[in-house]
Amino acid sequence: MFSLDAELAWGFPDFDDPPMDRIDAARDAWTWLVDLFDEYDVPATWAIVGHLFLDDCDARHADLDAPAGWFAHETGALGARHDVRFAPDLVAAVRNAAVDHDIGSHTFAHVPFDHPEVTPELVDADLARAIAVAADQGLALESFVFPRNAVDHRDRLAKYGFRSYRSAGPPSGTGLASTARKVAAVLDPRRVPLVEPRVDEHGLVDIPPSLFLFGFEGTPRDVLASVWTDPVVRQATDAIDRAADGDGVCHLWLHPNNVVDDAGRARLEAIVAHVARRRDEDGLVVETMRDVADRVLESEPTQTIA
Repeated sequence: MFSLDAELAWGFPDFDDPPMDRIDAARDAWTWLVDLFDEYDVPATWAIVGHLFLDDCDARHADLDAPAGWFAHETGALGARHDVRFAPDLVAAVRNAAVDHDIGSHTFAHVPFDHPEVTPELVDADLARAIAVAADQGLALESFVFPRNAVDHRDRLAKYGFRSYRSAGPPSGTGLASTARKVAAVLDPRRVPLVEPRVDEHGLVDIPPSLFLFGFEGTPRDVLASVWTDPVVRQATDAIDRAADGDGVCHLWLHPNNVVDDAGRARLEAIVAHVARRRDEDGLVVETMRDVADRVLESEPTQTIA
């Protein structure tokens, strides 16, 4: 299973120095990914920032009491970049793809739900706006990915009709601890977990991640790739093989704006091609978050809290 945090420039509204290489690459990467999934007939969950459904806006957002300065980039350095603030054409590309993708939500304005200034009222306003702009295009949002994996306000998701979310997964640590954990996982791919979705106390299906496909970058990745192979491909294909053997769900995720070069494209094509091969040869079931929610909610009783 693949889930994508589709956000263009909306991933960085609070960055003083946003990563322009990723922002500039995001549109081409998005369309390339649509074509890649079509080529191999592999569906994915696209969790799309609601603002991208729009053609334009007034940049004020009076109905969203977001943290101070959250929308400043719309009138600042990125204000003239209509191409990375709005993307109805890219949403349409996912909708019109040959494969049946699951279009979910990444909120309307990419406000992290654990931000100290984020209130339940702001979450309500954001979710209502995200649902409304999707409904204008005939879409009902059921799958949810939290900005920056900051899982909070799950009760509000249930209130607005969502059925599943990607949880944060285990903490990765920081600094040397994080690097050591990543290197250990590369050397022993079985450290990449398969996951078991479950129904939480709000009646939502919690779908943990197995592997972020761009979490091992920079010099360590380059060194290993030069003498061996792309270590993330090895991690992902090992997890896919275990899932094909029936050991659990392999949930891979990324942002389109992670795909900034040919090495990133080669990585993803190798992984998607492996999924398709195991499906065609061994019956691997390829699901979206929507599919998992359907399956789990049919088999498990739910206990919800108001």
